[in-house]
Formats: sequence, structure tokens, C-alpha cells
Amino acid sequence: MRIKALKQAFSTGKNYVIGIPYAWMLVFFLLPFLVILKYSFVERFGRRLGEFTNIINFDSDKLIFTLNFHLGNYNKLISFSEFSDSVTSLWDVINSNLYWLSYIESLKIAMIATIICLLVAYPFAWAVSRCQNATRNLLLLLIVLPSWTAFLIRIYAWQSILNNNTGLLNQSLIWLGVIDSPLTILNTEIAVYIGIVYCYLPFAILPIYASISKIDNTLVEASLDLGCKPLKTFFKVILPLTKSGVIAGGMLVFIPSLGEYVIPELLGGSNSLMIGKRLMDVFNSRANWPMASALAVVMLIILIMPILYFNKLQNKAGDNK
Repeated sequence: MRIKALKQAFSTGKNYVIGIPYAWMLVFFLLPFLVILKYSFVERFGRRLGEFTNIINFDSDKLIFTLNFHLGNYNKLISFSEFSDSVTSLWDVINSNLYWLSYIESLKIAMIATIICLLVAYPFAWAVSRCQNATRNLLLLLIVLPSWTAFLIRIYAWQSILNNNTGLLNQSLIWLGVIDSPLTILNTEIAVYIGIVYCYLPFAILPIYASISKIDNTLVEASLDLGCKPLKTFFKVILPLTKSGVIAGGMLVFIPSLGEYVIPELLGGSNSLMIGKRLMDVFNSRANWPMASALAVVMLIILIMPILYFNKLQNKAGDNK
């Protein structure tokens, strides 16, 4: 009886522990998302905040419920009727619609920044994993250390570093004789790449380091002993064994980079067309909550696709084991 009671108590406690993250997701993700989803289907009929139509209309006298889903916000994203006859290609359509242009620009910047992060993170993670314990712990601390400073402060610091006239980078290059006049870096796309790579590089290093640490070194030694060249050993043995870490690191960089707002706002300036800036402009400056909500829902759908792909790969890897 005691054993049965202990098992029942353990099972109940386990369910409570498992339920905590689900409750967290319900309160802080699902409910806010449902609010955004609701606003994406309403229509703004005035310029003041709160002048929106209702999705559910209730007539208490006749006990009638009516649903009023307004699809005009999504129609603005997919409608081609507003374009002139001079538009002859899909790219002309995209280029004529600032919303889709922002999505394309965000995808491009996020993908390139993710690739750069992975190319830098992999050799760094490999070098850290091959160090002695004391050195390894120090390097891991240095990787995490910048995260202890507020995100906004670090971006403001990069503004000072990349300043076109008095920035530390330009002054250093001029002092070293590399350039004669200051480079234009701040308020360009290059500055956005620098900011994203700097801020999200640790999120790429740590998963790759964890995967590399789990590699059985005898497999690498066996490959080299059998005459396989180091480069071929890397692509045939090491990289497949660390694929999950590379994908996880790429996801941790790509997903927040796609919807990034602070970095393109402070480092990219007015020239940046990333969807985060576009969304905030529609949400705040124009006070068009329904359109901003529709943009956010579409962005979330775009983000869900790589998440589902990563989940599929994880389940496949688990089945193979």
C-alpha cells in the first residue's frame, strides 16, 4: 500500500512539474497570440485608438450572435489589384508592396546572419571543446559574459563603435593607416549584420559546443587511421554527429533575428526595411492595430515552418537511436 501511495504521489508531482511550462505557455504565449489573432480580423473605422469593429456582435433583445470576420488586413498582403499594368513579374509585385518587401528583406538578413554565426561559431566551439577544463570554463564564461549586460546598452555601445565620423572603428583604421577617410558603416545593412552576429553568436556557439563535446573521439581517430583525410573526416564523421547542434544553433539565431527590431532601429537607421520596424511603425505611428496584428500573425506562420522542420529532424534522430 505504501509503495502504491508513493507511486501515486510521484505521478501527481510529476504531472504538476510538467504542467508548469504548459501553464506558462498558455498565459504568456497562447492568450496574447489569441488577442493578436482577434485584432487581425477586425476593421478600423476611425483614426483614434480603439475605434475597431467587433468580431462577435450580440443582440440581447433577439438573442442573436453574429460573427464578423474582416479579411481586409490579409487582403492587403495578398491582393494584386492595386498594382499597375507596368508590373510584369513577381518581383515587381513584391517590390511594390512594402510589407512583402520587408518580409523578404528580413528573411535575407536573418539567413545571412545565421550562416555567418554558424561559420564563426563552429571553429570556436571546436577550439573550446579541445581546451583543458580550466581554460574551457574560462572561455565559456567569456562567451556568456556579454549577456549579463542589458541588450539595449550593448547596441548603443555599437553605435559609438560604428559611428561614421568619430567611431572607434573608423578612428582605429585611420590611425593604423588602413583607410584615409572614415567609412560609412552606421545606418547601413552591414551595421545590422554586425549587431545581429555580435548579439546572437553565443546562442550558436553553445549548442554546437554541446554536440562536439559528445563526440566519441575514437570514431575520429579510426577515420584518420583508415586513411581518411582531415577535411573528409570532418564532413563524413564530425559534421553528421554534430548536425543537431548546428541546426539548434541556427534556429536560435534565425528565429529572433527575423523579427528583430532594436538592432535595425538603432544600427540600420531609416534605411532598414526589416519586418520588426515595419510592424512597430504600423502599430505605433499609424495606430493601425488590425494591420499590425495581421503582419505579426503572418510573421509567426513564417517562423513556425523552421520550428516544425527542426522538430521533425529531432523526432527522426530519436527514432534512429
